[in-house]
Amino acid sequence: MGKELPEMIFIQMLIGDMNNFTYLIGDEDSGLAVVVDPAGGVSRIIREAEKHHLKIAYIINTHTHFDHIRGNEELVLRTGAKIVMHKRSRVAKDLSVKDGDVVEVGSLKIRIIHTPGHTPESVCLLIDKNLLTGDALFVGGCGRTDLEGGSSEDLYNSLSRLMRLDSGVRIYPGHNYGNRPYSTVGYEKRHNYALKSIKNKDEFVRSIEG
Repeated sequence: MGKELPEMIFIQMLIGDMNNFTYLIGDEDSGLAVVVDPAGGVSRIIREAEKHHLKIAYIINTHTHFDHIRGNEELVLRTGAKIVMHKRSRVAKDLSVKDGDVVEVGSLKIRIIHTPGHTPESVCLLIDKNLLTGDALFVGGCGRTDLEGGSSEDLYNSLSRLMRLDSGVRIYPGHNYGNRPYSTVGYEKRHNYALKSIKNKDEFVRSIEG
């Protein structure tokens, strides 16, 4: 994916058997980096970090489903990175965060947006005009709510909040489920089936729950 900003290294990797996206995001000046949702492929992630002269300081998980955390343990063992998750997550972590918190990686500021719905602990990550949406929002769709802890009403509120962001904010999802690997808030407002009823909670819930 290359650089989104002069001081930021932003790499999107398709990893694992469930079309997961893993992200390596680094601050060029400090040489520090964060990995978001390591879905496996730890050797590949580390090679990318070394290629760009980055030290992985943090692992941030958007939520705790296995396919998004399966690389955590190995990546910690090999890099010493600290695991960051929302405070409602029930798995091991080094740093608990809540809505509005900011994780600093060198000069990069990663804002935590709590977006429950797919799971109670789900978060999105806003870095400048880049929004990593985990399984809350996909290109052309949204996360399912029929798994343990899921809530269509909560997802409605979370997506409504995201849709208030600037239309130019780029969306980077947790899975490659759409017709392109990333999108924008404006594009999703116009084309995402799940957002066509976003102004009406009852209609949204009916469309999600079928």
